[in-house]
Amino acid sequence: MAQSAAQCKKERRILVNACKGVITRKPPTPYCCQRLRVTQINCVCPVITPQLAALIDVNYAIKVIQGCGRQVPRHFKCGSITTP
Repeated sequence: MAQSAAQCKKERRILVNACKGVITRKPPTPYCCQRLRVTQINCVCPVITPQLAALIDVNYAIKVIQGCGRQVPRHFKCGSITTP
């Protein structure tokens, strides 16, 4: 079932708050990993603008996401980012 814009916004806010430490390269907490596994990708990708993409170390982000147990497909387009 597709989520509403309000539900997506709430989900993104929860994810960002749960994973704040990852931005400064701290290991993800168990709660951050749980949020990375359950957050709907269709709620996150539309907000990845070129400006935001420029701030993201894609390889590090993939490493964190995979380390938390979520698969990241090769050559996957998420907003302005395409995974290697």
